Amino acid sequence: MINFKSEKIFLKYLVKWLFIAGLVGIFSGTASAFFLTLLERATEVRQANRVLIYFLPLGGFAVAILYHFWGRSVEAGNNLILEQIHTPKKILQLRMAPMVLFGTVITHLFGGSAGREGSALQMGASLADQLTKIFKFTSKDRKIILIAGMAAGFGSVFGTPLAGAIFGIEVYVMGKLSYEALLPAFVASIIADEVTQKWWGVHHSVYSIVDVPEATLLNIFYASVAGILFGITGKVFSLSISKVKRLIGKVTTFKPLHAVIGGIAIVLLTEIIGTTRYNGLGLDVISETFVVHVNPYDFALKILFTAITLGAGYKGGEVTCLFFIGATLGNALSLIIPLPMAVLAGMGFVAVFGAASNTPLACTIMGIELFGTGVELFVGIACVTAYLFSGHSSIYSKQLIGRSKGETFHEHEGKKIHEIDD
Repeated sequence: MINFKSEKIFLKYLVKWLFIAGLVGIFSGTASAFFLTLLERATEVRQANRVLIYFLPLGGFAVAILYHFWGRSVEAGNNLILEQIHTPKKILQLRMAPMVLFGTVITHLFGGSAGREGSALQMGASLADQLTKIFKFTSKDRKIILIAGMAAGFGSVFGTPLAGAIFGIEVYVMGKLSYEALLPAFVASIIADEVTQKWWGVHHSVYSIVDVPEATLLNIFYASVAGILFGITGKVFSLSISKVKRLIGKVTTFKPLHAVIGGIAIVLLTEIIGTTRYNGLGLDVISETFVVHVNPYDFALKILFTAITLGAGYKGGEVTCLFFIGATLGNALSLIIPLPMAVLAGMGFVAVFGAASNTPLACTIMGIELFGTGVELFVGIACVTAYLFSGHSSIYSKQLIGRSKGETFHEHEGKKIHEIDD
């Protein structure tokens, strides 16, 4: 809680953070626009030249070598940002932004299965943190600026500024919200989205859900059942990436070779299955889930492709892949759960991500921003239920668990998870 002793102090606080968050929004929005444009071009080139997939192991090796020699200090990516929010120490190196941008574009150019939010968060936070050098932020202010940078990156890359702001303050500690960062996060996220779309003309996919059922007790029960399945799937996804990392790590400890092994596996799987449906972002498949029935096994294969790609160290993110997994799973569940296909696809779209990242509030708001009003009850039920049934598994290993004083440590995979008190 911020304690303002006078109007003068409040005015100073307001002007300070409106200005700083505005700068963060401009920097992050511009970076996201550039990144999304490059990503779109890389996807178009790969789809027009399927042979590029065979070069995935080589591309992954090149990026891994780059990080091995020049990027070890920023290799932890999103987890490094979360760590700096918890215990602010060194300013994030500016090289984080161009290196993750390059690495992510290479991943998508050659057919790796990855998302884009990881790059957006890292670009937003690293660019925002450079302001620390200019304004000499305290540790408390630096924590806020990093949260604002993450919010701006998330909001601008998905076109969901409100969800981006809530995500920024919800993601770093499970079960707690940092209200001190609320204003900067909202301002940065909203401005970043405006800059991306209005200044640079980069737009996002549009999804439509028109057939929304009544909120009867029976339909709420069906939504809860779907939410449970979404939560379990989110947990499976989080654990699968860790499992792949451990398996490849047993083969060799030289990380650049991890990318070669994972790249070869993706190439072989693509050839065996005979389709590139599970390579890249899969935005076209996500759009399909709202209008036609897709393969009921699409979600499982996307988990496999993404776990191998990210577990092998390829750059990108998890979120768009989680959108794919959730939307296709929801689409498949419409065959057995009597709710409209588009509603279940939309529920899964946000709920699986909410379960894997432990951010049910941000994902509920994202569902409303993406699909419009009318679906909020079903989306909310799915996100909260999925979160409850996902345990404490997370795609972000540095995410802490908030607790009240006197509670015991939570256990995950037999290990104590670091927590913070009120």
